[in-house]
Amino acid sequence: MRSHRNAVPDILFNKGDWFATQAQWKKQLLDAIERKYGDELLNTSTTDLARFYASDMAFEVPQIYPEDLVVDQRETQIETGRENGWGSDRSRPYYITGTAVDVEIPFTGNKLGFDIQPTTRNFNNPRAVIRDGIVSFSITGTDLSPARVKQEIDRVVGSINEHLAWLTNDAKSYNSSLEGLATQAIERRKEKLLRDKSLVAGLGFKMKERPGASQTFAAPSVRRNIRPTVPRPAASREPFKPEPILSSEDYEHILSVLENMVGVMEQSPGAFREIDEESLRTHFLVQLNGQFLGDATGETFNYEGKSDILIKVDGKNIFVGECKFWTGEKGYLETLDQILSYLSWRDTKAAVLVFNRNKDFSAVLAKIEEATPSHPNFKKTARKRSESSWTYLFGHKDDANREITITVQAYNVPERIKPRL
Repeated sequence: MRSHRNAVPDILFNKGDWFATQAQWKKQLLDAIERKYGDELLNTSTTDLARFYASDMAFEVPQIYPEDLVVDQRETQIETGRENGWGSDRSRPYYITGTAVDVEIPFTGNKLGFDIQPTTRNFNNPRAVIRDGIVSFSITGTDLSPARVKQEIDRVVGSINEHLAWLTNDAKSYNSSLEGLATQAIERRKEKLLRDKSLVAGLGFKMKERPGASQTFAAPSVRRNIRPTVPRPAASREPFKPEPILSSEDYEHILSVLENMVGVMEQSPGAFREIDEESLRTHFLVQLNGQFLGDATGETFNYEGKSDILIKVDGKNIFVGECKFWTGEKGYLETLDQILSYLSWRDTKAAVLVFNRNKDFSAVLAKIEEATPSHPNFKKTARKRSESSWTYLFGHKDDANREITITVQAYNVPERIKPRL
C-alpha cells in the first residue's frame, strides 16, 4: 500500500468550473482542425476525421471501485489543543498518540475530473489525495471502532460518487456534441480551402429539369441543375484533386421522385401485380427522365445490365439505383456489395430499391434496419427518412475515405395472383 500519510488532502471537485473547462476543450478541438494541413484535410473523410477528434477530446469521467479498496492502520499524532510554552512561542500544539486508518480506492478515467466543479453542487465536498489510479484518504481518532471507520468510509465514498454522478450528467451532453462540432468545423474549413483553390464551380456536369415536366410524382416546380461538388477524398498530403459528385439537393430530389412511386403502386395495384425487377426499373426510369434533362442524349438516367439506374460522368457512375426483390438478409447484403462495387467516383450517391411481396412487410423493414450496420463497410446511419426508408454512409471496400451515401427504400408491391387450377 502506497503511503500518503504526509500528503495534504485536497478539497475535491473544487478547482475548475465545468462550463469554462468544456469551452476550453472545445477550443482545443477547433484549433486542431484549423492547424491540420490543408490538402491532408481535403483528402480525408469528414466522417472519420470528425469521429477521431470526438473520440480524442471526449471526457472520461472517473469511476471509483469501492469493492476493491484496501486499508492500512498506523499510529499517528493527533493535535488535541494548545498549551502554554516558554519564550516567544507561548502557545504550541499539544498532541496525543492516536490511530489512523489509511484508505486507498482504485479508479479509472481522467483524474482531472476530481478537480472539476459539476454544474450541480452541495458545497459539502469530500477531501482526498488523488494519484494515478488511486483515491486515498485517512480516518483518524483516539477511540476508533470498526463501525465508526466503516461509517466514515461510506460517507466519503458516497460523497465522491454523488459528485461523479453530477459530473457524468454534464459530460454526456459535452461528449455527444463533439462529433457534430468537429463535422461543422471540418466542413467549414474545407469550404474555405476549396474557395481558396477556386474549385467551387466549373466541374462541367449539369442536370437540368425538363421544361414542362409533369409534377404528378415529383417535387414542386423548381429549376434544378445538378452541379458536381467536391468529394471527401483519400487521406494524404498530395495536392487535392476534385472529382464530380451529385449535389445533396439533386440527390434529395431524385429520392423524392423514387419515393412518390409508392403512390403510383397504390393507385394502380393491378399494373404491378405481375411485374418483374426489370419492368419495375423501367417505370422508375420513365419517372426520372420525365423530370430531368441530360445535356447530350436527352436522357440523364439510363441502365446497364438487368436492374441498374445510372448517371455517368466521363464513363464513371456518379449515381446508381439498384432494384431488387426481397429474398432475405443474405441477398440484401449482397446487393449492398454489388452497389458499392459499381460506384467509381469519390463521395458518390446511390439508392437501393427493395420490393417486397411477402405478407409481413414490417418484418422485412425490421430486418433491413438490423442487417445494414452489420455490413463491413457500414459507417453510420445518416438519417431515418421514414418507416421504410433510411440513408446510410458507407466506406469504399478499397478505401474507407471514399464515402458513399446509400439510401434504402422499401416498397410493398401487390402479390402475384395465383392461377386457378
